This record gives sequence, C-alpha cells and structure tokens, in this order.
Amino acid sequence: MRTEQLEALRDKLTTSAEPVTAARIAEAVRSEGLALGSGTTQQLVKKLRDELVGLGPLQQFAEQPGITDVVLDGHGEIWTDGDGGLRSTGVRLESEEQSRALARRLISVAGGRLDEGHPCADGRIGTYRVHAVLPPVAVEGTMISVRVARGSSATLEQLATQWISPQVWLPVLRYLIRQRMNYLISGATGSGKTSLLAAMLTEVPATERIIVVEDTAELMPEHPHVLHLQGRQGNIEGTGQVGMGQLVRETLRMRPDRLIVGECRGGELRDFLTAMNTGHHGAGGTLHANSPHAVPARLIAMGALGGLSPETVGLQAGAALDAVIHVERRGSSRLPVALSALTYQDGAIRMRPVLTVTHDAAEPQEEWDRFFADLPHPRMMLPPGGAGGDFPAAGPRHREEE
Repeated sequence: MRTEQLEALRDKLTTSAEPVTAARIAEAVRSEGLALGSGTTQQLVKKLRDELVGLGPLQQFAEQPGITDVVLDGHGEIWTDGDGGLRSTGVRLESEEQSRALARRLISVAGGRLDEGHPCADGRIGTYRVHAVLPPVAVEGTMISVRVARGSSATLEQLATQWISPQVWLPVLRYLIRQRMNYLISGATGSGKTSLLAAMLTEVPATERIIVVEDTAELMPEHPHVLHLQGRQGNIEGTGQVGMGQLVRETLRMRPDRLIVGECRGGELRDFLTAMNTGHHGAGGTLHANSPHAVPARLIAMGALGGLSPETVGLQAGAALDAVIHVERRGSSRLPVALSALTYQDGAIRMRPVLTVTHDAAEPQEEWDRFFADLPHPRMMLPPGGAGGDFPAAGPRHREEE
C-alpha cells in the first residue's frame, strides 16, 4: 500500500466522531477499493488500529507474553523489559518528529496534554500506563515509557514453584488469610507484588466479598465474588477526577468482607488505615519499598500526602497492620524473602522480623513463636523431599479483636 493511500485511510477514520473500531477500519479499506488478500487486510486493519487508538509501533511489543514495560529512548530505539530483563528490540523510529508525534497522540488519547508548555505527562490507555517527556526536558529526544498491566490469576502453588522453602511460605501465607490479618506486600517495581496479592486472594473463602480499589485494574484473582473500582484522571481542565482515597471511602458503604488496595502510593493511605482501624479485617495491599526496613519511611511519606503527621501514621499503622511481606526479583524468579510484624513503639514504626529467606532456606526469626503460635517451627515443615505442609488449624488472631 502506498503512503498516500494509508494517509487517506487515516484521514477518513479520524474526521468522523464515531469510535475507531476494527469493523470501521475494515469497511474503510473496502470502500477505498483496495485489492488486498484477507491476510494483508487483517494486517492493515491491525496496523491502522494500533496507530489510531493503540500504542502504534510499541503495540506489538506490549502484546508479547512476559513483557512488563516498553520504552522508547531519546534516540528513537524501542526497548522492552520483562522475564528476560531489559532488551533492545532492534526497532528504531525513523525520526524525532515521529517520536514526538507518537508521544503527543498517546497522551491525547489518554485525555492529557503534551506540548512545549507541558512537556511531561502521563495517562492510561486501556490497561497500559503511558508516560512521555518532550525536549528540551528530555535531553536526547522524546522519551516514552509504557507499563503493561497484566492481570494475574496464578495460584499460590503455581507461584511457589519459584520460591525458596515453599513448604514454609505456603502455610504461612494461608495462615495470614485465614486469620484475617491485615497485611501489605512490599517490593520494588516488577518484583511480583501484584501477582502474589492476586494469588493470596484466591485463598479467600468463596462466601466472602472482595472489593478491589486500583488506579489501573490489574488484580484478577480466581474468586467468585470480586468487585473492582478503578480511579479516573481528570480532563484537561482538571475536572472529573476520581481519586483512590475517594474510592476507598466508597467501598466502606459497599459491605466488603475484604478491602484490597492494589497499590498504596499517596494520600489514600489515610483512608485505608482508617478502614482497617474501624473493623475491616483481612485487608491487603501493596506498596513500593526497597526493603522491609524502608516501609516505615514510605508509610510516613504517604501519610504526609494525606495530611497525617508521622506520629499519627505510626499510631494508625501500628493499630491497623499485622504483617508486611517483602518480595524480590532474583533473576527470572519473583519470590517472598521476608515477613515482618509491624508495631508502633517508642514513637516509631518498628519492623520485627518473623521469617527471612537466606540463600537456600526460609529461617524463623525472633518474632516467630509470638506471631505464629499455632504453626509448627519452620524446620518441622521441611522434611527431606517434602512438599509443603497442610493448612494450619484456625487459632487466635495475632492482635486481639477489639
């Protein structure tokens, strides 16, 4: 197909107020009288749709299995990150003008603004998070970063095939769920926080109602009663925004058995802690942190965005949260490496180690016996050639019910 024919098709599709769908694109191709085979037509329809409402040249890489990020660097080269780490695709855009046009279109589709007066912007297109920066802020050239939000439906047993001492971790995590403890899963970007949270939710009894609050819907656990609330950005004028904090407050009127915040990263922490301190047990969520010891500082920083003082954050978090599970990415594996009990003592948030992964085993720490009174010692869960202990009997909560 010649370039002028492709441009004519683009113009025909974009001048109408109707949504650009595959059916409309196929009809436009037929109306142009183009003699194309069925395979070629399908390829053309996909290319046009990617360029008009998708990610353009980045789309094909975002759709590949295992890819978590697609980035365009300032030299026009496309890179991907995922199971195999950061890699160049070998594909390069033709010019800076093409990169800039792509960035502007993506942000426009996401409902944002990107120009010389507003050179940095982000937004969402479907399940993709898009961020773009224009020169001169982007020194080498226009940069685009796309985060691929993939729903995970793996079970704990499936994830545990990558873990160290799964025979210990499986009964521990199930104990947290069954005892309705409030927990957070911490870790760096791409460490498997969302996948672990989704897998833990599959262990929730089918008779319970789970309400999930997320900025972008990612959590898709195999459970018969999961409801999702998704945040919404404001338009160019800044109106119409629905923030995470508001959504957390809305869930309290929706009879949740389990309140889940997909990712805590701002002032919504205030509402989440309030919910956990007013009788909502079994709540969970994730947050970014490089280590368990970094969690207190992250909580204080997020609480400050919600107008809470460090002391208030400490008091609320110490009363609300039972445990923090820290996960890491080691090579191609994503696994839990530490479990800590969270308390507030002597004016500070304390992370007390319960279980820590060394190079080849999960080792109990000083808080094990107090935290897991009903679980056997971890060394008893690791018989030679054993494969994961049975689900522990129900026992008292780590923190006494009020």
